[in-house]
Amino acid sequence: MFNLSGQIALVTGGSQGIGRAVALVLAELGADVAIMARTLEKCEAVAEEIRQAPGNAGRRAVAVRGDMANPEEIKAAVAKVAGELGPISILINNAAITRDGLMLRMKQADWDEVINTNLTGVFLATQAVLPMMTKARKGRIINLTSVVAQMGNAGQVNYISAKSGLIGFTKAVAREYASRNITVNAVAPGFIETPMTAVLNETARTAMLEQIPLKRPGSDLDVAYAVAFLASDEAGYVTGQVINVNGGMYM
Repeated sequence: MFNLSGQIALVTGGSQGIGRAVALVLAELGADVAIMARTLEKCEAVAEEIRQAPGNAGRRAVAVRGDMANPEEIKAAVAKVAGELGPISILINNAAITRDGLMLRMKQADWDEVINTNLTGVFLATQAVLPMMTKARKGRIINLTSVVAQMGNAGQVNYISAKSGLIGFTKAVAREYASRNITVNAVAPGFIETPMTAVLNETARTAMLEQIPLKRPGSDLDVAYAVAFLASDEAGYVTGQVINVNGGMYM
C-alpha cells in the first residue's frame, strides 16, 4: 500500500462520511492529519480515533474548527494546522453542503450558501496552502466533486454548479502548478453510503441503484482509497484528472 510517512494532510469536512474515511486512511498510511469542519467536537472525535487506532502509534492528529463559507476561519484553520503539525503537503477539499430545490423555487440564499461553501471555500483553502507547497516544490491537492456534476440531476442546480465548477478549478490549478511538482486532481463519487445519502427515501434509493451497473452503493472507503492513491508518490504523473468512483453509473 502507499506510504505517506512524513506528509501533513488537511481534510476539510473530515468529521463524518467520506471525509472521516479519508482522514483515517491517510493516517493509516503514515500521514499526520488535521480534521476540519464546523463542529469541533466531531473533529476531535475523529482525531482521537486516529490516535487510538492500532498501528498508529505516534501518529499526530489535530482537530480544527473551520466553516468553508468563512474566509477568516479558513485562514485561521490553515495557520493553526501549519503551526501544530508543519507545512501542509496534502489538501483534501471534501467539505460540502446541499440546499436542494427546483430551479424556479430556489431562493438566492440557498444558491449563495452552496456556492460559497462548495466552490469558493475550495478556492480559499487552496489559496491558503499553495504557498507552503510552492516553497516545498511538492504537493497534492484532491477535490471531491460528484457524479451529478457530470450527469446532471433535477433539484440540485446549486450543488451541481458548484461541483461542476470544481472540475474546471481542478484543471486550471493543475496547469498553473505542474511546474512546481504540485498535482491537482478530483475524485467524483457516485452513490455512496454516507449521512448525506441516508436521508433518501426508498423510492429514490431504488431509482438510484437501477442506474448503477454494479447494482450496489459504494462505501466511504471506496472513495478514500482513490484519494489515497492520488495523495501518494505513485500518482506523481497524474494531474488535472477526474477519477470516477461510481460503480459504472457514469462512464
